[in-house]
Amino acid sequence: MKRKFVRFFIASVFILLSISNSFAQCAICTKTASQLGDKPAQGLNYAIIYLMFTPLLIMGYLGYRWFKSNGQES
Repeated sequence: MKRKFVRFFIASVFILLSISNSFAQCAICTKTASQLGDKPAQGLNYAIIYLMFTPLLIMGYLGYRWFKSNGQES
């Protein structure tokens, strides 16, 4: 079971690091970024990605704790 989790974790990290050119923005952020220019638009993209990681880290931590607590009961 631990081996599957490690493989899943490594695959997830690899996928996250390999997708560096895909940025998702809402229509308002895209319009604002296009008006700012290249450097500020790139900074806005990185800020959106940075802010995305906080909820994902929290959900990952809660999922890990849930996984560990369910694994100990069996």
